[in-house]
Amino acid sequence: MKDAPDDATLASALLGPTGNLRAPTIKVGSRMLVGFHEESWSDALGV
Repeated sequence: MKDAPDDATLASALLGPTGNLRAPTIKVGSRMLVGFHEESWSDALGV
């Protein structure tokens, strides 16, 4: 498993210049999904 990025690296990847999220984002347990990939979201949400 990859090492988790530090908070500053994660924030710069997820947040745009106005502070809004760049893409749909959800945390399910310890897993964080960024962006939309239908199969990944369905798997994470169990639907």
